[in-house]
Amino acid sequence: MWPNATNCHNPFFVNVVIVGCGRVGARLALQMSDEGNEVTIIDQNSASFARLGDGFRGTALVGNGIDEDMLKRAGIEEADAFAALTNGDNRNIMAAQMAQKVFNVKRVVCRIYDPIRFEVYHALGLGCICPTIVGSEGVHKILMKEHHEHHEPSEHHEHHEHHEHKD
Repeated sequence: MWPNATNCHNPFFVNVVIVGCGRVGARLALQMSDEGNEVTIIDQNSASFARLGDGFRGTALVGNGIDEDMLKRAGIEEADAFAALTNGDNRNIMAAQMAQKVFNVKRVVCRIYDPIRFEVYHALGLGCICPTIVGSEGVHKILMKEHHEHHEPSEHHEHHEHHEHKD
């Protein structure tokens, strides 16, 4: 008899708490939920949860993601992972530091738009991503790839062969 998959412990499944149900937070919550992870997402605006649609299998809580009691209600004490994805750098930094230092969550990521703040907190060991840097580098890579492609000689320009038809 095969064991029930939901009763098996899979070390790849995680219990994750996400603060911020904007485009990125909602997408991450749906992706992680679809993968079978236990997901709780917190946002101060209940209308934000509309982004999750009807298929979301996790928990959505209205509240402040830097409030200790709210984080406890969201299950942060049992969380394996935490992501702070609100629109505010300070709120994300504070929430991520709480997750890391107060609740000892193993994997913590926060979004920091300001590249200077990102460098400071990254150097302090906070798991963070800077969409400003990632976006700029991505655009630069695309632009420079296009630039290099247009300035490199192509094979059909190097070899001009003339073929004659013989009847």
